[in-house]
Amino acid sequence: MTDPHKTDLSDEEWRAKLTPEQYHVLRQAGTERAFTGQYDKHYEPGEYRCAGCGAPLFESDAKYNSGCGWPAFTRPSEGDAVEERRDTSYGMIRTEVLCSNCGGHLGHVFPDGPRDQGGLRYCINSASLDFEPGE
Repeated sequence: MTDPHKTDLSDEEWRAKLTPEQYHVLRQAGTERAFTGQYDKHYEPGEYRCAGCGAPLFESDAKYNSGCGWPAFTRPSEGDAVEERRDTSYGMIRTEVLCSNCGGHLGHVFPDGPRDQGGLRYCINSASLDFEPGE
């Protein structure tokens, strides 16, 4: 049975809804080039949501400048905002991060984040995000 709270679109519907870059990242597990994403150097208060389905993913207070070329966060939003799974593509072993609502590829999580904040770096593609300004 399909979860009524999860976004489940056909490939054709995803292609119509997303820009070509968003589709490449979210639906094909692509990656934008480093230092090119609109949210890499973005530090306004607010919430980062999935560009595919609008689900809340990360809060601005968890964002930091890691210097990696992609938006970096120390943790996802509360609850089950993201899912993680083992990724062995390109001859590497990494942990992929996906939107738990629509299954869209967001990026990867690495164990080289700030030690005083849990030690994780959620390295996320700007193309997978929308920003909602906050207070």
